[in-house]
Parts: sequence; C-alpha cells; structure tokens
Amino acid sequence: MTLENFLKYMNSGKEVVANSDVHRCMINLTQEVLKLTSELNNKYHTAEEVRKIFSKIIGKKVDDSFALFPPFHTNCGKNITIGKDVFINSNCQFQDQGGIKIGDGTLIGPNVVLATLNHGIEPEKRGNLYPKPIEIGKGVWIGGNVSILPGVTLGDNVIVAAGAVVTKNFPPNCIIAGVPAKILKFIDNK
Repeated sequence: MTLENFLKYMNSGKEVVANSDVHRCMINLTQEVLKLTSELNNKYHTAEEVRKIFSKIIGKKVDDSFALFPPFHTNCGKNITIGKDVFINSNCQFQDQGGIKIGDGTLIGPNVVLATLNHGIEPEKRGNLYPKPIEIGKGVWIGGNVSILPGVTLGDNVIVAAGAVVTKNFPPNCIIAGVPAKILKFIDNK
C-alpha cells in the first residue's frame, strides 16, 4: 500500500480492521517514524536541525518559524500539517493517523496528547481502529498536560487550560477548561 493510498483511507474515517493491509501499513509507518523520533530525541540538535528532522517525520517541509522542544513522540507522523509560527513544547504525543492540522501561531504546552484513533467497543472488534481528525485553528494556546480526543475542532484563538480533556468542538475566541472541557468565558477579540 502506498503512503498516498494509506492517507486517503485514514482521512476517509473508515474503520481500520485489525491485521488488514491498512493496519499493516500503519505498523510499518510506525517503525519508520520510531527511527526518526529516536534521532530527534536522543541528542542535542540546533533549531534548524530540529526543523529538518521534524520535516522528515511529517514528510513535508515545515516553515522556518516552526519551533519544537524535544522530546516529541508520534506513531505515524505522515498525517500532520503544521502552519507558520507554531511552537510545540517538550514531551508531546501526536497520534496522527486520523489527521492533525495545526493553524498558524498556535502554541502547544508540554505533555500534550493529540489522539486521532479510537478502538472498537465490542470485545471482538477491540483491535479495530476508528480514525477522526483533530483540527486546531490559528492562534490557539494549548496548556500543559492537555488531552485532545479524536474528531475535535478548535476555533481560532481558543485557550485550553492546563490539564483539560477536550472531547468536543469549541468555537473561536473562548477559554476552555476541565474534564471534560467546558467554556469558561469568551475572549473579547477587538
């Protein structure tokens, strides 16, 4: 299976049956990205070197304004899209098989988890996977230790308080917090 066909299938949101061709392709991609994340995470790199390795991880060049503090973890890498002026703090985990899009000017705190896959509920289907994308708007600030679950879209300028678990979509210009996250207030965006 080609990478293009894999991404097309994953972005369709269709069920990934355990041990299928799509599932095996996903496992092979994991092995490839583990080599790259090991290279990124296990010695010092300049900011330019970090961008170069991260570009290899996601399979496309990131903007020169992109910054990341390792370590960084992903188990696919190839379904991540990053805007300009994005900062990712240390020890983030992106499970990106279902697709992750991060808008310009977004700040992501340490220990953030972006998860785009769920497992089957029925025990006989527990190994099957259900991909749903995460989309993060422009100017979003995600605090430390936040988890964002499959299918979530955050509008522009959202602030996610530290420790929140985001289970649903939120409109632009709001501050959210809690488990599960709820709107605390709206931002006056004049």
